[in-house]
Amino acid sequence: MKKIILMLAMLGLTSMAQARPAFVGENYSGVYSCRGVNELVGDYEVTVTLKLNRASSYGTFGAYLYEVETANSVVYSGQVAADGNRLAMGFHFPEGHNTEFSTGIATIKRNAQGRWSFRKLYYEPDDSGGNYGSEYCVMNPNKGPKKVA
Repeated sequence: MKKIILMLAMLGLTSMAQARPAFVGENYSGVYSCRGVNELVGDYEVTVTLKLNRASSYGTFGAYLYEVETANSVVYSGQVAADGNRLAMGFHFPEGHNTEFSTGIATIKRNAQGRWSFRKLYYEPDDSGGNYGSEYCVMNPNKGPKKVA
């Protein structure tokens, strides 16, 4: 009987330890227009989409799907971990690219127009020292639901 009570108590403690508080952070989901620059490409423009993964987000920690689409419609997928307004991001490049992945950091805040914006600094390692760059991204205005005539 003591063993059963002990086992039930341990199961109860295990389930309590795994419970996470609900996500209460800002939701940065949306489509962002970005302008960037690095040594290999020079000036460029990309579109970034952030989508909150609510199941993996808790407290002020946000987990996001991160997609980057280039001007020639190439899409790179990755993830963002947000701790309040600090973002860590990364994605893998396809085989044949001069590097395997890109890793970046950013701080997100509202701009003068009230839209979310961030400046990302990133690094892409390779055998010759890597490539560094930066992007400035602003969330596209929310167009809202389309009106049906």
